[in-house]
Amino acid sequence: MRRMALFVVASCIAAWRPGPRGGAVGVGVAGRISMREKGGKPPRDLGAAVVYLEGAGPAARPMSVDVAISDKEFVPRVVVVPQGSTVRFPNHDPFNHNVFSAGEPNRFDLGLYGRGEAKGYTLTSAGLVQVFCNIHPRMVAFVQVMATRYFTQPAADGSFALEDVAPGRYTLHVWHERSPQAVQELAVGPAGVSGLEIQLDARGFRWVPHKNKLGKDYPTDAGLERY
Repeated sequence: MRRMALFVVASCIAAWRPGPRGGAVGVGVAGRISMREKGGKPPRDLGAAVVYLEGAGPAARPMSVDVAISDKEFVPRVVVVPQGSTVRFPNHDPFNHNVFSAGEPNRFDLGLYGRGEAKGYTLTSAGLVQVFCNIHPRMVAFVQVMATRYFTQPAADGSFALEDVAPGRYTLHVWHERSPQAVQELAVGPAGVSGLEIQLDARGFRWVPHKNKLGKDYPTDAGLERY
């Protein structure tokens, strides 16, 4: 994915403070995301972005997360999980689905399963995992698998905050499915960072059809399926 420049305005926030045994307690990194849309329309899905810091830092504890299948959609469409987490896909539709991801190193195929069933997969490698259904080509989910615990998703208005960050040098990433990724080197001092202003650009986005789990095109009438 192409990368775009990140415009940053930073100011200091609450001071870094010692822990109860003299150890360091992390500081905050906060800001706001905006996004340019075709025709100057207001963005409708800023909360689907993912913000994270790349660099030295502790890993988060793996967890189990559900991404529901309902009305031929993955809900939520975007999730962020620590490396080693398990993502389950419970099927609430009255027909079968076949959830899969074709990308390495988190490639998986859960096979056909019906309403009331749930299957999952443990994601052992960091990176973006695109998830599809082998029956319904418009179904897509994005799972960002993180090697660090410094990650978050913004609020609907684009505001975000990373907490308990150890002072140091990092690379700040902001990902959104409809924009080139924004990347910026960031120095986090003892007082933390606030006032980051990050602009994404979705004006060039267009939906691109993907292949099925066999690497072939979906049937030409797949978008008109009866179920």
